[in-house]
Amino acid sequence: MNRKIKLIWDFRGPEAFEIAKHHVIHLEEFAVKENLQFYEVATNKISEMYCLAFITVDEKDMITYRDALKPHRGEVAP
Repeated sequence: MNRKIKLIWDFRGPEAFEIAKHHVIHLEEFAVKENLQFYEVATNKISEMYCLAFITVDEKDMITYRDALKPHRGEVAP
């Protein structure tokens, strides 16, 4: 069974949400350009000063995404 991996970028500061929203655009563009599958690409607003951008991918594609996009961290997605 192939696991899903959530690759995460953390953004902090007063512009964190706007930066995270913009980062999501680039994540989607990369996936389309490289013809890679993904399940979800979105933001998560933790607080006014801390937001995430993330993309959920198959474990088999994780290395490609990781090496090209340098996420801050990753986790196994439910």
